[in-house]
Amino acid sequence: MAVTMAEISKLRTMTGAGMMDCKNALTEAENDFDKAVEIIRKKGQAVAAKRSDREASEGCVLAADKDDFAAVLALKCETDFVAKNADFVALAQSILDVAMAEKPASLDALKALSIEGRNIQELITERIGITGEKMELDFYEFVQGAACVSYIHPGNKLATVVAFNQTLDHKVARDVAMQVAAMSPVSLDRSGVPADVIEKELEIGRDKARQEGKPENMLDKIAQGRLNKFYQESTLLEQAFIKDSKITVAQYLQSVDKALTATAFKRVTLNEE
Repeated sequence: MAVTMAEISKLRTMTGAGMMDCKNALTEAENDFDKAVEIIRKKGQAVAAKRSDREASEGCVLAADKDDFAAVLALKCETDFVAKNADFVALAQSILDVAMAEKPASLDALKALSIEGRNIQELITERIGITGEKMELDFYEFVQGAACVSYIHPGNKLATVVAFNQTLDHKVARDVAMQVAAMSPVSLDRSGVPADVIEKELEIGRDKARQEGKPENMLDKIAQGRLNKFYQESTLLEQAFIKDSKITVAQYLQSVDKALTATAFKRVTLNEE
C-alpha cells in the first residue's frame, strides 16, 4: 500500500519524527497511524537503551516566572547541534510551560506530567529516536515568594530564578537574577551555607595560615577571618553588587526599600565552571 505525502506529513505533525522515519513507519504499519506511532515510540526506546551509557553534557536551560512562582529546567543532549535545534528547544519550552502551569514539587513529579495527553518522559524518549542522541530532563528547580523573577543567559546554557519578600521593580529583580548568574553564590546568606562547606573552608584557612608560618594558637582566628571573606564572596546578600562594587546586594535592595530582600534562588548551568 502506497504512502502519500499527506499521510507522512500528518504523522510527522503527530510525532515530530523525520520524513523518512514517518514514511518507513507508515509502510511497516500498512498506513495504520496508531501502529506507526507505536513503531516510532519503540524506535526511541531502543535508541535510548543503546545510548544510556553516553554522556549528555549539552542541552537547553530555560526559565520562566509568573507572579509568586518561577521555575528553571535543563533538557540535556549529547551535542550542541541538537541543543540548538528548534524542535529540541520547543520541547524544552513545552515542558517548562507545563511546569509553570502545574507547579510540580520535584523533577520526578514533572516527568510524570503530560503534554496534550502524552507523558513527558515518553515525548523525550520519542525525540531520542528522532535524533539518535541520549536525552534527559536532568534539572528542575523552582522558587516561590511575594515576587519572582527569571533570567536566561544568552545561549540557553545558564538560567536563574530568584524570589523576593515583596513586589519590586522588574529591573531591580533582574539585576539580582543576573548577579546569581554571574557570581554563582553558594547560598542566600551565612545561615544557608552547609556545615561541611564551612568546616572545609576553616580547614583550608588553617592549613594556609600554617604554611605561612603563623603560630598555632592563632590559626583558628585567622581561619575565621578567611571564612568571613568566603561569606562575603560566596553568599548572595553579602556579595559585592556587580553593577556597583562599593555596595553589597543586600544594600542595593535596601536602597530601593529598607524591608526588601531576596528569599531564595536557584541557578542551573551546563557550562563548566
